[in-house]
Parts: sequence; C-alpha cells; structure tokens
Amino acid sequence: MLVGLLSLSSCGAQPATMTPPDQSPRLFLTRTKHHTTADQHHQRALVSFLERKMLTDQGIYTNYADTTTRQAGKATGHELLSESAGMWLLYLAQTKQFKRFRTFYQATVKTFGDHGQFSYRYDPRNHKRFAVNATLDDLRIIRALNTYDALTGSRRYRQAATTSSLAYADFKVLHYYQQNSPKGRKHYRQQLKVVKGGYLGDVFPLYAASFNWHTLAYSTKNLNTSEALETLLHLAEIGQLRAASKGWLVQQVQRHQLYNGYTTAGSASDTGQSAGNYALAAMIFAVEHDQANYRRAMRAVWANQITQGTMTGALGDAQTRQSYSFNNLTAILAANY
Repeated sequence: MLVGLLSLSSCGAQPATMTPPDQSPRLFLTRTKHHTTADQHHQRALVSFLERKMLTDQGIYTNYADTTTRQAGKATGHELLSESAGMWLLYLAQTKQFKRFRTFYQATVKTFGDHGQFSYRYDPRNHKRFAVNATLDDLRIIRALNTYDALTGSRRYRQAATTSSLAYADFKVLHYYQQNSPKGRKHYRQQLKVVKGGYLGDVFPLYAASFNWHTLAYSTKNLNTSEALETLLHLAEIGQLRAASKGWLVQQVQRHQLYNGYTTAGSASDTGQSAGNYALAAMIFAVEHDQANYRRAMRAVWANQITQGTMTGALGDAQTRQSYSFNNLTAILAANY
C-alpha cells in the first residue's frame, strides 16, 4: 500500500517525540471548494456503498471481495489497513460527524494500536496484527485528529506525536509538530531536503521511490504512481510543487494516460489505471487552485463508479467484484476539495 519517498517501516528506527503545539490546528482544514453538486452526488453513493458493504466495527475491508488465502507481503480481501482507517477518520472529521469520529477512532486504536503507534495491517480472520508500522499512515490519522480539534474547537486530540526519525511523510503535519524548537525545525528542513533531492529531472519530473541512508543514494527502482502522487501532493501543500511536475500531471490527466507505474526514465512500467490515482491528481490540482484540471481528474474518477447491482456506488469492477478501499476512500476525500 502507500509508502512515502523514504522507507516508512519504523523497525530499527529511533522515534522522535515532539511536544504538542500551542498553535491552532486550523491549517488542516480544507479551504478549497472545487467540487460540484455532481461530485457530492457521486460521493454520497460511494459512501453508502462503503457503509453497507465494507465498513465494520473494526475498520474497513481492503477489498470488497474476500480472498481464500492471504499474502505475506500485502493486505488482501477482508483484511484491514490503518491507511483506510486514517482516510475514513478524515472524512468523518471533515463532514462534522463527530460522534462517529470518536467511536471509529476508539475502534482504530483497539484494532491497530501497537505500543504507542499503529500497526499498518490487521487480519480479523486470525486476529493477527502485523508488527510493522507505516509513518505515513500514522500521520494521516494525526491529521484527522487535528482536523477534529480544529472543527470542534477542542484540544481533545492535540497530543504529542511520535514518528520515525527517518520518515518521509506528510510535510504539513510534520511542520505543525516540528516548528516549536530549533532541533525540530532543522529536522524538518533535512527531511524536505532529502525529498527534494530525489527529483528525477525536468524530462520526467517526479521523485525517486526511496533513499538509502547507508549508501546516501536514491533508488532507481520503478515508481508506484500512488506513492509518487502522494509526494507531489505533500509538496503542493507547502508551496513546493515544481511547475514541471504539475505540467507533467496535467498532460497525463488530459490524455487519460495516468498509468499505475513508471520507470525512472519516464516510460510506463504498469499501464493499468486507477480511480485512486486520478483522485490524488484532483487533490493536487485543487491545492494548486486549478479548477479545470480538478474537474477533468474527477470525471476520470467517477467514470469508474458502478451504477447498478449490489455494488452500486462503488469504484471498481462489478464482474470481478473487486473494489479497493484505497480507491474508494481517496475519491471520497477528493470530492471534499
């Protein structure tokens, strides 16, 4: 699932604890209003599907269709991801469903809580919590908690954050927690410098998939587009998105050629396409105040929506019964911009 530019597994990394900020968390509120009534209609249908078919007391299924066997390397079927929990919490906070937010957050802690951080994956079939933490997913949950506090005027969840010292993640969240001390500000600048140093060049203006802290070298492996777009979104939110990166994204969306994977030279390594990637593109355009391309990306998202049958409202394939939480939840959030 989603990881950032650096490896986000915290195994072997020393956590850095930051003090709770005094500043209001209102910077986490989405202020752009690019969505239309049509987007909201599609969003309601999608939310209805999730609530009927994928939302449980413990979390949200990774896929509508379950699997007989599990895979060691990734979640499948009716396994649960903290990534999905964070996105659903953010949706509940943004739509001011505060009681449901508190209930679901309690369930999230119960399902994924693991010694002060969140396990990224849980299998309810055998009650297995995977002993790996993904900092990006943690920070998505922290963003949801701060959004709740901003909208309710409370300090209920404005706690200190613990995150991996080597993590690339959500710069908006990291800056909020690291701005209060010289050490925190230095750490933030170092993180940003490492990410920006992974720029692949103006010909293919995305960023390397990872950075090796032992060899001080960037990875040359193929890019997962979801990860690459998360990087662009986090940079856009702090005003650091390159014009070339935005131009490349505009071109791919206009041509409807936003593929699921690329080599570092810019050729497609996976020519499949996903609604989730177009939803991420829509968020980037919204942050950049680009209404026309936000609309174009959202049309590509809703083109994947099922309109009849038991999966009505879902983004996916009715024939194979495949509908992934990442695509669905990313679209729900994009429809709030």
